[in-house]
Amino acid sequence: MPEASSGPLAVYRYLPGTNCGRCQLPTCLAFAAALLSGTKTIPDCPVMPEDSRARLQGLLPGRQHREPEQALFFDRLEEKIRQVNFARIASVIGAKHENGQLVISSLGKDFHVDQAGQVRSECHIIPWVRAPLLSYITNRTHEDITGTWITFRELRGGIDWQELFTSRCERPLRLIADSHPDLFSDIIDLFMGKQLAGFQADIAFVLHPLPHFPILITYQGAEEELGSELKIFFDACCATNLHIKSTYTLCAGLVTMFARIAEMHS
Repeated sequence: MPEASSGPLAVYRYLPGTNCGRCQLPTCLAFAAALLSGTKTIPDCPVMPEDSRARLQGLLPGRQHREPEQALFFDRLEEKIRQVNFARIASVIGAKHENGQLVISSLGKDFHVDQAGQVRSECHIIPWVRAPLLSYITNRTHEDITGTWITFRELRGGIDWQELFTSRCERPLRLIADSHPDLFSDIIDLFMGKQLAGFQADIAFVLHPLPHFPILITYQGAEEELGSELKIFFDACCATNLHIKSTYTLCAGLVTMFARIAEMHS
């Protein structure tokens, strides 16, 4: 069976199995999936035995090619952004044009982007922020916020990414919320979230990781024999304003950041 020989379960066999969370993910199985997808690396698990590290290096041979691929991806984005007229595009994408740079708000924090594609902020710039940010700026089409919420599957190309989105974004975030009931209150306060009424959920709130890219997170806690449920929705404009790969990268990065906040709770 392919899953047994090369899937997450095969990787999981070499992990500690303690679900300690020090990799910033809720479970060791989630970390195994992240190793396969390339969003985590072996050193991200600080408690992995040395013999397991050596065996996993052989099990993940494609990993050595991921850094050059990522560098090429950023090279292409930087080439595209050199051709963007910042003064013209600023108001269209909900940004400001100041001193030859774009100033874009992400989760209530200002990010400054220059014509070479370099990003500066008081926050620590990490790849999952920079790539979607540059993709958002260089996207050829753009729509204003509609107020209509749709699922990830309904985004352009979302069906192809749905399984990965569920396993890397919605499911881990639900597990984090189950373990840390006050987490969302902190997220709303920290990242300029807005609570919404009228949803059949214990909590529903909107975040703006990009100006014209609102996401809605709803969470319903477990009740009697019913398990908990968490869903992530997108404004209909998101289908136009960002490529599906960048949308996934953005959401997976948010979940990783929320996991770190949850760890601070612990």
